Amino acid sequence: MRFATKQDIEAPVADVFRIISDFETWERAAMRRGAEVARVDKLRNVAAGMRWAAKFSYRSKPRTMELELTQIDSPHLLRFAGISQAIEGVVSIDLMELGVKRTRMHVVLEVSPRSLTARLFLQSLRLARARIDRKFDQRAAQLAGEIEARYRAVKKY
Repeated sequence: MRFATKQDIEAPVADVFRIISDFETWERAAMRRGAEVARVDKLRNVAAGMRWAAKFSYRSKPRTMELELTQIDSPHLLRFAGISQAIEGVVSIDLMELGVKRTRMHVVLEVSPRSLTARLFLQSLRLARARIDRKFDQRAAQLAGEIEARYRAVKKY
């Protein structure tokens, strides 16, 4: 199943990429939301091969997921692969410069089941496709707003 959205961000592409690739900040944000996140690689710099292990609660059940940064092309592309017991997926974040201070972020999520239960879950998502697409767009817009806010906060100093 594939979800895609585009959001425009009022910030230069290099700054948007820098904010998106600040993984320590995103790790702390996930922890504030109740997830347990740990880096499991030995890399010191941002590079393909970075990996995280996450534990979180979804639909009142504990879940685990492994996430890996599979591709990075500064300042235009970040691609992640995630795998859990039931579902695996790929997230691509493409950045395109629209102007000196404007960037378009294209987010694509492709999810596939690894079990019969997951297949049934994804089938139920297909039945509610319009609602799920709307939520995906809203979350991407929220992410774009967070990126703009962080850019403006850094720009002031």
